[in-house]
Amino acid sequence: MSIAENLARVKERIVGAALRAGRRPETVKLVGVTKTVDLPRIELAVEAGLEILGENYVQEAQEKLRRFQGRVRWHFIGRLQRNKAKYAVQLFDLIHTVDSLKLAEEIHRRAQALGRVIPVLIQVDLAAQETKGGVRPDEALALVTEAARLGNLRVLGLMTMPPYFSDPERVRPYFRRLRELSEEIAAGGHTEVEMTELSMGMSGDLEVAVEEGATLVRVGTAIFGERP
Repeated sequence: MSIAENLARVKERIVGAALRAGRRPETVKLVGVTKTVDLPRIELAVEAGLEILGENYVQEAQEKLRRFQGRVRWHFIGRLQRNKAKYAVQLFDLIHTVDSLKLAEEIHRRAQALGRVIPVLIQVDLAAQETKGGVRPDEALALVTEAARLGNLRVLGLMTMPPYFSDPERVRPYFRRLRELSEEIAAGGHTEVEMTELSMGMSGDLEVAVEEGATLVRVGTAIFGERP
C-alpha cells in the first residue's frame, strides 16, 4: 500500500478503537514517527494529511524542520540529553520525554532565554527498563509538581514506552497504569498541573492504547513501512 493508504488505515484504526471505548476520535492525535524516514516519504505523508511529526534525535530533525516549516507541528519523542535542550526548545512544539528535574530545569532555562513556554510530558518507566528513560511511578508526582513550578514549562501529562510484546493485550496493563497514574495526579488538586495528555501506543498496539485513554499515539512503521 502507499503511504497515503497506510495513513488512512492508521486513522481508521484510531477511530475504531476510540468508538469502542466510547471516546470521541478527535481526542486522539496521531504523531507520525519520522526517525530515519527520508524527506520524500515524509512529504507524501504530509500531503496525505499527517499533521504532527515526531523525531527522536535533535540533529536529524533540523533538516526536516527546515523543509516542513509552518506546515506541521513537531514533537520530540526520544531521550533528550541536557546539552541538546537548547536546540529542542527552539525546534519543537512538545517534548514527550522529560524524566528528571535537571532536564526540566535545563529546558526551563533555555526556554526562558528565548521567551518561550515549552509544553512537556513527564516520561514514566512502568517496567523498570534500564534501557529506556523515565521516572519510577512513585516518583512521577514529585517530578510533575517540581517541573510545573518552573515558569517556562507547561506540564500537560505523561508518556510511557512499555516493553515490547507481540500480543498487544500484554501491554494493556502498562497503558492502564499510566492512565490511572494520570488520574491520581489530577485528583491531587495541583492547580499548575494539566493532566490532559497521555502519550502511549505505537504501530502494533495503538488500539489498546486508545482504549485505555491515549491522546497521543506515536506511529512510524504502520505509516512509513519497516525501517532499513
